[in-house]
Amino acid sequence: MMGPGWYLRRLSRMGPAEVVGRARHAVVQRQWRTSLPTPPDWPSHPRFTAALPAGVLGKVSGEAVSRLLATADELMAGRAEFFGVVRSDFEAPDWFLDPKTGRSAPSAVYAFDVPYRSEDTVGDIKQIWEPSRHQHLTVLAAAYALTGTPAYATRVAEHLRSWWAANPPLQGPHWVSGIELGIRLLSWVWTRRLLDGWPGVTELFEENPDFQLQLWHHQNWLATLRSHGSSANNHVIAEDAGLLAAACAFGWFPESAGWRSAAMHSLDAQLARNTFASGLNAELASEYHGLVLELGLAAAVEADAAGTPVPESTWDVLLRMTDALASIVDNRLRPPRQGDADDGFGLIVDGTSTDRWASLLASGEVLFGRLNWWPPVPGDDVRTALLASLASRTPRISGARPGRRPAHLRDAGMTILRSDRLWVRCDGGPHGFLSIAAHAHADALSLEVRHDGVDILADPGTFCYHGEPQWRSYFRSTLGHNTLELGGRDQSVSGGPFLWTRHAETRVLDVHTPDTGPSRWSAAHDGYAPALHRRTVELDGDVLRIVDEVLGQGDPGGARLAFHFGPAVTVMLDGTTARLRWVAEPDPAAGGGSGSPHSRPGASAPQRTLEVVGRGRSAAGADDPLVGRVSGSLSATAGALRTAVMELPAGLSWTVHRGDTEPPLGWYSAGFGRKEPSTTLVGSGAPGPLTTLLRFS
Repeated sequence: MMGPGWYLRRLSRMGPAEVVGRARHAVVQRQWRTSLPTPPDWPSHPRFTAALPAGVLGKVSGEAVSRLLATADELMAGRAEFFGVVRSDFEAPDWFLDPKTGRSAPSAVYAFDVPYRSEDTVGDIKQIWEPSRHQHLTVLAAAYALTGTPAYATRVAEHLRSWWAANPPLQGPHWVSGIELGIRLLSWVWTRRLLDGWPGVTELFEENPDFQLQLWHHQNWLATLRSHGSSANNHVIAEDAGLLAAACAFGWFPESAGWRSAAMHSLDAQLARNTFASGLNAELASEYHGLVLELGLAAAVEADAAGTPVPESTWDVLLRMTDALASIVDNRLRPPRQGDADDGFGLIVDGTSTDRWASLLASGEVLFGRLNWWPPVPGDDVRTALLASLASRTPRISGARPGRRPAHLRDAGMTILRSDRLWVRCDGGPHGFLSIAAHAHADALSLEVRHDGVDILADPGTFCYHGEPQWRSYFRSTLGHNTLELGGRDQSVSGGPFLWTRHAETRVLDVHTPDTGPSRWSAAHDGYAPALHRRTVELDGDVLRIVDEVLGQGDPGGARLAFHFGPAVTVMLDGTTARLRWVAEPDPAAGGGSGSPHSRPGASAPQRTLEVVGRGRSAAGADDPLVGRVSGSLSATAGALRTAVMELPAGLSWTVHRGDTEPPLGWYSAGFGRKEPSTTLVGSGAPGPLTTLLRFS
């Protein structure tokens, strides 16, 4: 639980209007405790008119159907995975159980009394909330729609009836957070749509008083307690999207027209506020860009299909977000690993092995049209065909779109340097979004470097939100990123797990990104004021040059320069020379698949074996003696061996870290709730000019 100090710090980041708004919410929550709001009468003969157009299911590729059914059949067998924890109880799940800790959240407690931040009391709340987003039910419903097999629909009905019975309105942990209610509503809309034609569907939905009660209370909650102020980030998008979709598809209440209008207006305004002009999500957290885009597309096509006018400004934001995503992905369609990531999805109707980012780009291509600089996108997902069929009346956007692939998204401070197979992300943007910058990391001037999609210099990721403060702090820290730490402190000041009380100010000084030839980026930040950290990065063919300088008066303290390597990379350190090895991922064009193996929850990581730590010979062969410290692993799977040499600043003393725990150092989180050891090099010493060269063979 958060202490009094946290609440004071949180209050200090609110403006007067937000304080007043939160006070009003508190009054409503107190009223609901003793007087539950009463829904109006259910219409006598409600009709569901938001079915899919005829013939659309036949447009889904056989490969996409196969992936979907593989996931659906695992669910039917009772198996599911959430954040790296495998559950085998999913034939009849316990909606309050955290399988990671074995704890159960209280179910017979007024929702706003549930101490959901306390892992000691409720367990890991993400493990409890995620199954209740009911996105596994949209997968099962899609399996029914594509095969006509009634067992899938029957299982969906069992889970919905079980959940509705166990979670009466405003009771228990599933009524605490608006983002959960919004995404759950979106899932119910699509579950009903995909079960259309099943004999039991009207009894489950239109003729079911339990569904009536749940549907109205979900929408009334979202219409009354919408996020605002410093919390109006991806949460408010999910709330608006769920309310809008439900009010369009299930527009059977006297309030439905008002809910539709208010949600559409709010979604339009909040999408604009949450998005830079360049199209990147303002939270500067790549996975939340995907979440907001998914939610926005699903809500907009729902409104369009229902005849609710969608402002051109809404479509414009969604178009810009799609073009921005196309501009920043690497050659395997992976976006940056910037900021927080919690594996959150807006709408899932595909199998777990379907690439999220390829699916989003495929949807954007169908809805908006591709530009000639877009990377090739495989169009073999389920969701694209379904979304496109609902948006048949969507007007094409006539505004200007980038004529060449943007390399520098100025307002977001993100610059992508490219050279053949090399992809380099340079971070020179704002610390985060709104006054609390909830999902930001202290990563100013950090880099990501990939070679043909493989993480070489990696952003370590997120791992956790609640319950493990030491790990939360590490994965958000400056030392946890590929940048320079001064005086043993972060560039920005944290006030708690989702709160920053001081934000480093960053300014891009120089960008040169021609279509061919060397590229250059330079930026500085004031997080160590009065000292200034300036970094210059140059990419020339297969050579990356990084220069770090500390400018200004006074003693900034000792420096620590960190380089975090992806888990596939073996690092052999000899003095100030690091030799890197990894095995290339299979080429998608040669049948190796597309996108990242971590692109969907539950996807498996590449096989890495032959762990090597200490002195000795390389695992690659006895004829290649190694001198110095070896950290990492070489893959035993087939693939080309790749190498690089890193010349580190000689003025620093270098140490190797892998899987350290006291304190944490040398870790990589491929997805929320998962972490694995990886190699980190830390150079310590005086903050003089520091030059690093990375040469790829």
